[in-house]
Amino acid sequence: MHASRRLRSITVIAALGASSLAVLAAPGGGGTAPPAAASAAAATRKVGFPHPTRVNNRLFPLVPGTQFSYQGRIVQGGESTPHSVVFTVTGLTKMVGGVRTVVAWDRDFLDGKLEEQEIALFAQDSRGNVWNFGEYPEEYDNGKFTGAPSTWVKGVRGDMGGIHVLARPRLGAQYVEGRVPSIGFFDVSRIVGTGQMTCVRAGCFRHVVVVDEWSPNDPNGGHQIKYYARHTGLVRVAARGGDQQEFLQLTSVRRLAPAALARVQAQVMAMDRRAYRIASVWRATGHAVCCQRDDDR
Repeated sequence: MHASRRLRSITVIAALGASSLAVLAAPGGGGTAPPAAASAAAATRKVGFPHPTRVNNRLFPLVPGTQFSYQGRIVQGGESTPHSVVFTVTGLTKMVGGVRTVVAWDRDFLDGKLEEQEIALFAQDSRGNVWNFGEYPEEYDNGKFTGAPSTWVKGVRGDMGGIHVLARPRLGAQYVEGRVPSIGFFDVSRIVGTGQMTCVRAGCFRHVVVVDEWSPNDPNGGHQIKYYARHTGLVRVAARGGDQQEFLQLTSVRRLAPAALARVQAQVMAMDRRAYRIASVWRATGHAVCCQRDDDR
């Protein structure tokens, strides 16, 4: 995972075999992980993935060819460095543990230079929650590839992922966004605002849901505050506490022309092939293919 715990490009429990990831309706303590609840776990076991690539969650819709651009800064040690992220929803899909997932491409630039590019895998469950199914993040230093040590896949090495975005966010709801023991990643999220309004460079948004995200394993890591707008997705990232803070805002959303999307998908497929050589855990997944998805929305 990126050190700044950026928006991960940043997974139903039955499919992941992880009942401890159950969503809890009641708020918990500020810096602790939510305990497992028998009733919530029982309810979660009934969830499945009948149409996993039909990601039409109002707060995180994944329409192929949509590209989101974000700009902001990372503040550390009193210094502020320009930071930008480009998140593209491809028309590619990838099989993970019997579930077909949506392939997204996330590129992270620090001071104009590529710092990380990542393949991120998502699927939507029968209740409309969007789950993280895996990530292959390549790291770069001055434009040179240095490795992908934070790669993970649900169901491999005990990695379970978590819920990326809830279908029905209620104030105080707390859930595990990611639990990946192999790389020491564990994030917990809580809904701290609903029906909010926020303005960014891309425009003003109403009915915004605010999510407070933190890591119980990193008490000094601070909190990342994410703002999700209906029918758009993530529009703002802020920070509270921690020795490294990230601030981002949505600057544009555009639909790629078919030729441009084809070029993106060719790059992602080449990256996917490279991942099989670089990260052994990625071999547990099927190759990225175009364009096998569920029924049209």
